[in-house]
Amino acid sequence: MSETALSTWTRRARYAARQGARVTWFAAHGELAQAITRRVSRRHRTEKAEAPSHAAPRKPRGNTPDQRRLFAQIADLFRRDLANIEAGHYPVPDGEFGSPLRFLDLSRRFLRDVPEVARRRVTGAHQEVFEATREAPKGLPRYYRQNFHYQTDGWLSRDSARIYDFQVEVLFKGATAAMRRQALVPLSQLLRQRDQRHVAYADIACGTGGLLAPALGAFPRLRGLGVDLSHPYLQHARTALPKRARGRASFVTAPAEALPFANDSLDVASCVYLFHELPPKIRRAVAGEFARVLKPGGRLIFADSLQAGDLPENDGLLELFPALFHEPYYAGYLTDDLDGVFAAAGLRRRDLTCAFLTRIAVYEKPA
Repeated sequence: MSETALSTWTRRARYAARQGARVTWFAAHGELAQAITRRVSRRHRTEKAEAPSHAAPRKPRGNTPDQRRLFAQIADLFRRDLANIEAGHYPVPDGEFGSPLRFLDLSRRFLRDVPEVARRRVTGAHQEVFEATREAPKGLPRYYRQNFHYQTDGWLSRDSARIYDFQVEVLFKGATAAMRRQALVPLSQLLRQRDQRHVAYADIACGTGGLLAPALGAFPRLRGLGVDLSHPYLQHARTALPKRARGRASFVTAPAEALPFANDSLDVASCVYLFHELPPKIRRAVAGEFARVLKPGGRLIFADSLQAGDLPENDGLLELFPALFHEPYYAGYLTDDLDGVFAAAGLRRRDLTCAFLTRIAVYEKPA
């Protein structure tokens, strides 16, 4: 075996071992969370002497993959992720959760929070954030002030920001970061044609920096601006950046429907897992803002949940999602005409690909 072949084999073996351990870790946490939820549900029924107020979801009409097929899809995603690494689109991920001790601390925090999430799920309590913010904080719209996913504090605390990425990795069995990295491929293709130092880039609804951090890590001359409505999440994103990227990142608190950029000012914008959490009217306003701030020829890299029909074997799974988690706008998102929404704003789709439960589209503002 040549030295090059040995190096390739070693890299692939390490990647496979790491991702396998990752799936096992997060899938085990998912099983623990389900067991805790069942216990909370039984206790609730006993205390109330009645069925939970939050009804069980009806059987989905579409296809739902079994566990074996679901893990096969995750394996396909990882093969694609590795191929992107070997093609030079981004480096081997070095772990977004830090040291082993921090990883264990996040596990502890996650499991400690599960009973509260379970309580909201079995009782249907998803407006605690709204009740706590009746004196509406400036700039926080009503649709935003909910317990999305039944999570504690919604988007409005550092505790929520601290465990959010761990929570979504549990939900998607360790595949979330790999799905999100697929949005780096069109960014890589664009930057190969440009001088990174002169590209105006913003990640809209950046949250904890789940795309912005790997983007700045992958492209060492790129500067990026993270925009989000949650000040606590932006604080977390700032501290979670790798040290080599901190001098190239800045952050601003603002809604996606009122972006703090001049007309025709961005070369590229990215948007990850935002649209399925927006009311239809706001989706259209955000699409208009993207069209406004992009330069002629500018690109929008859009990554979000699959829609109905993208991968038909998963359609039933998508139907279940808003019933199991508080996602009030998700069912409408599944059938929304996104290409039509963006076309009406002045953006045309150049590309579309699907990776596990995520669709990655590229829209362009005509020159």
